[in-house]
Amino acid sequence: MTSPASALSQLKQFTTVVADTGDFERMREYQPQDATTNPSLILKAAQQASYQALVNQVKSAHSGIKPVDLVDHILVAFGLEILKIVPGRVSTEVDARLSFDTLATIKKAKHLISLYESHGIDRKRVLIKLAGTWEGIEAAKSLEAEGIHCNMTLLFSLVQAAACGAVNAKLISPFVGRITDWYKTKLGGNWSDENNGGANDPGVISVKRIFHYYKHFGISTEIMGASFRNTSQILELAGCDLLTISPELLSDLQKSTAVVEKQLNASNAANALSTENILALKLDESNFRLQLNNDAMATEKLAEGIRNFCIDTEKLEALLSN
Repeated sequence: MTSPASALSQLKQFTTVVADTGDFERMREYQPQDATTNPSLILKAAQQASYQALVNQVKSAHSGIKPVDLVDHILVAFGLEILKIVPGRVSTEVDARLSFDTLATIKKAKHLISLYESHGIDRKRVLIKLAGTWEGIEAAKSLEAEGIHCNMTLLFSLVQAAACGAVNAKLISPFVGRITDWYKTKLGGNWSDENNGGANDPGVISVKRIFHYYKHFGISTEIMGASFRNTSQILELAGCDLLTISPELLSDLQKSTAVVEKQLNASNAANALSTENILALKLDESNFRLQLNNDAMATEKLAEGIRNFCIDTEKLEALLSN
């Protein structure tokens, strides 16, 4: 008797699954197409005993350089190991402290790509992660024109997504769980999983809205849902271009035999758009900043995300200084 298909294998029929971790040893079991990292994930991995040999190897090979520069080599070293496992792409993040400096972001992105290419990696296999600030989006516009593909992260609103699409960013990572966290806190005792979970989850609704906007207006930028708190959020977005999922939730999906149905369909985007009353957004700088400012959740979560990535980058630098 054939055993029932796992929820993970069913999900892969509708969506490209990406591993959201710097712990490349855990990736093999789930056979993701791509992998994403960020400063927090790399910091977590670099502190594990199983990766000390890699960290020490990088430190030895680049002794004497500043910690800020050593971090770049660590990020790429983990990326190189990940690319031995995944057949697709790895996402490597630019220093979050550059989130409001377009020229410095471009310079750092080009440096990271040059490090990958010095190891024989085609730039098509690397996505440079940039924060979804105006400056980050402007940097993506320049980088994409030079064939350096970008993954726009810390993305919490339709206006950020629309602006990224307008500059032909390769991929966006709209966050789900962090949006849900914000609304849970805001609603407090009025939050209920029954009324605010599943298809009504505010993080899920946000990504669906972006999906419908992109498909309706023919925007080619890939959409990769990110930052999940549970498997329900993931399965509600089956059919999204890509989903980046933590090893813990990949494991849950692997163990589950729940029936997975396609929830997002590009052909339905026009109808969904009419019911959601979404119009093409004005995307010049002043309108972008005003629309983002008027979205309290997106403004707060973007600022918090940048702060936390800055903190973890500084912790990684401190770790490498020892």
